[in-house]
Amino acid sequence: MSSFKRKITLNAKALLHYFLIVFSLSVLSISINEVAQAQESTQDGESCINYSVDDERNTISISCIHPIALTDIDKAIQNPDLLKKENNNTWILDSRIVVEKDATLVIDSKDINWLKILAGDKNGGGDRDNVNSITVLGNLIIDSVKITSWDPIKSDYIKFEVDILPDREHEHTGIDAIPRPYIKADDETTGTTNITNSEIAYLGYECGSGCSGISYYGNNGTSIIKNNEIHHNRFGFYSVGVGNIILEGNHVHDNFMYGFDPHTATHDMIIRNNTVYNHGAMGIICSLDCYNITIEGNEVSNSAGSGIMFSRNMYDSIARNNNIHDEDKCIFLSQSHNNEVYGNTVSNCESQGVYLYHNSVQNKVNNNTLINATEGIEYSDDSLDNTIDDNKIE
Repeated sequence: MSSFKRKITLNAKALLHYFLIVFSLSVLSISINEVAQAQESTQDGESCINYSVDDERNTISISCIHPIALTDIDKAIQNPDLLKKENNNTWILDSRIVVEKDATLVIDSKDINWLKILAGDKNGGGDRDNVNSITVLGNLIIDSVKITSWDPIKSDYIKFEVDILPDREHEHTGIDAIPRPYIKADDETTGTTNITNSEIAYLGYECGSGCSGISYYGNNGTSIIKNNEIHHNRFGFYSVGVGNIILEGNHVHDNFMYGFDPHTATHDMIIRNNTVYNHGAMGIICSLDCYNITIEGNEVSNSAGSGIMFSRNMYDSIARNNNIHDEDKCIFLSQSHNNEVYGNTVSNCESQGVYLYHNSVQNKVNNNTLINATEGIEYSDDSLDNTIDDNKIE
């Protein structure tokens, strides 16, 4: 009898121990899903791919010391509500991705063909911090892929009501305020953001700042945007205060406002051999204290604003050997000085072929060819001390 009681006691203890183990594993499993412990780790063993989910946003953060691809993220977080792979190497992302300082995210054809990014914005307020994005504080490499917004209900891109509106007609309409995902190099970035051989489309919206589609607020090194098709974004490209970026060989068209818009103290930039057309504002505009910008070998046409514009204290910059046609003002300088405009061919300009306006001084305009430019080369009364010679007007 004593032996029988001991067996019952031992079996009861074993059973209790078993249930405690099962319960602990269940709690651990829930913890892994909610708190997002990842399989990738840093040198000190801490997780370097993490995610969080709350009422406002989903966020995936990457801090690994080695390059990370979407497959690595998928294996680490194992949460298809945030990131999942469909057929034909198409991926669906419903989260912000933050590439932390010194980390590197690689999105290329070895891993993916098409990345569809949902808007996020769980509360519907359009706050840029709640809209899905790829925000870069480290390094981003995009090569030979397609990246777009995606509306899973419509099974289509997230589109504005109209693709473009003529210059200024977009203002206060709210048409471009529909939240769409975006790519942003943060002002605290420690690395570069390179985008090559890819299609980037239907990104960006009006949020105040930082959500234009492809935007650079920081850059440490030389970033390259080359041989891409960039279309139907809010802006094709936007930058603030950065240097050493090369924009080359891109096909940029049908963006809601500008094609290229280097802004506010952007400097030491090359914009070369791009085809830029069908924009709601200027094709290429550099505005507000930009300097050492070289714009060369581009074809620019059919902008609602000007083809190429130097604006608001742009200086020490060059526009050369460009082909600008079918514009209102083909080349437009406003409040800008010490720039060179030469070797360009402008044609079918509804007003000026080259216009120097509003205190644009000490610029050189020479050896340009103007064909069917209604006003030829014109300057305002306060635009003095410019050198204008050896231009051919047909």
